[in-house]
Amino acid sequence: MAPALCRSCRSAMPVPAWASEVCEGLGPSALPSPGKGARTDLFPPPAAPVMLGHQRAPCPEPWAWRTLMGAGDVIAQQLVEQRGLQGHQGARTMKMMAIGFCFVGPVVGGWYRILDRLVPGATKVVAAKKMVLDQGGFAPCFLGCFLAITGAMNGLSVEENWSKIQQDYTDALLTNYCIWPPVQLANFYLVPLQHRLAVVQCVAIVWNCYLSWKANRM
Repeated sequence: MAPALCRSCRSAMPVPAWASEVCEGLGPSALPSPGKGARTDLFPPPAAPVMLGHQRAPCPEPWAWRTLMGAGDVIAQQLVEQRGLQGHQGARTMKMMAIGFCFVGPVVGGWYRILDRLVPGATKVVAAKKMVLDQGGFAPCFLGCFLAITGAMNGLSVEENWSKIQQDYTDALLTNYCIWPPVQLANFYLVPLQHRLAVVQCVAIVWNCYLSWKANRM
């Protein structure tokens, strides 16, 4: 059987041609029904989605973001702040890992799922739309919530936390716009669907280092 080309992730798959349509989000209702005497193993059950392993973008799991946030904080303390092993604040690293597990992972994972359903496909226009939604809508809200949660976990009062957010928010958002829009535009258009998460996680190590330094600078 000749491999079909998935029009979403542009990869060849050893599946029937009709299965490539599932990657576009058409669902099992768009699949043909087997005729009399046809091989039923080539057709999925009508009520079940076809699991091709890459019809949706893999989403970041909370444990992965816990590790990424912890790694970012370690880099921030050792390379940026140059605290050394004796001066390393282990409690701060644990707090950042907790934020990654309880907040960053679920929120970012949920957003990627929503974004994938809102704007399916992989054309230039689709990539631009996804980037605009991601950076124009999600990023500003996410940064504000992240700074507020970090301040609260560092024991700041409501007034102190609000003052720190006002001090750091604009710089953090401008830095975000220097990094993520070109990364996400290239990621949404050039990178195959199944590899997009790896790109985000690689860049996130550097970004989390900055966030940890910014959020914990008193």
